[in-house]
Amino acid sequence: MFGRRRARKLFSFQDCLALTFYLFVLLGTIGLRGQTTGDSEPTISTDRPSVANSSVVVPKGDFQVENGLLVTNTQGQYVLDLPETNLRFGLLDKTELRLAVPDYFETLSMSGPAISGFGDIAIGFKQQFGPTRGNFNLSSILFLSFPSGAKTISSHGYDPGLQLPWSRQLSENWAAGGQAAFYWPTEAGKHDFTGETTFFVDRQLTKPWDAFLEYAGDFPHRGGSRQIVHFGSSYKLAPRHQVDFQIAAGLSHAAPHMFVGVGYSFLLRVAK
Repeated sequence: MFGRRRARKLFSFQDCLALTFYLFVLLGTIGLRGQTTGDSEPTISTDRPSVANSSVVVPKGDFQVENGLLVTNTQGQYVLDLPETNLRFGLLDKTELRLAVPDYFETLSMSGPAISGFGDIAIGFKQQFGPTRGNFNLSSILFLSFPSGAKTISSHGYDPGLQLPWSRQLSENWAAGGQAAFYWPTEAGKHDFTGETTFFVDRQLTKPWDAFLEYAGDFPHRGGSRQIVHFGSSYKLAPRHQVDFQIAAGLSHAAPHMFVGVGYSFLLRVAK
């Protein structure tokens, strides 16, 4: 899920959308240069920076750490969110255990109520069903968050969620994917069922570098929808190390006006 507060414009949505589209097209025109890595070396595949998670699991016996920071503008209020740490362990060939470490939130602007403290912790597991014929991958992620955060940030409830990320390789350099998800966050002491849908196209620019353009929408039972257009890029410094960048603009009134973030993730071999 994304976006927790209503947004007001800092600059026009058309400017955000035009910049996002321009960056995606510009990167898509860059010539492919390739990077040589050993075919036997496992390559990191992260859930970030797209809203949709990866449709594949961490290799059995590997431990993956994904980190980042995000600055969100909602109603003219800027909030810093870090370290966005997800811990993923490959338990079986197509099963992984997951732990979402509590994020720390801090208000960066003077307007609006001050926000400071940690969010809730979440645990879960992921099961991969692909790849199937036609280069199609599908996974399911079940998780449950616990009310461990600060009083002003925690949902104060036990909140389950189900995510179904998928992807399909269209050609050597192009892929498409998305995610259907279902959440039950606690709002005012009651679970507010929220459906989510995302869709993205991804362009492999070089062997270690890719960029994507994504639509994502949250549709709660109570309150307005939160819809965004999202651009991001990731670069593998080495087969097991990745940095990423993301920027998004809100499409609906209840969505954040915009957010921007960076991240670093790495994959470790725990057992051979």
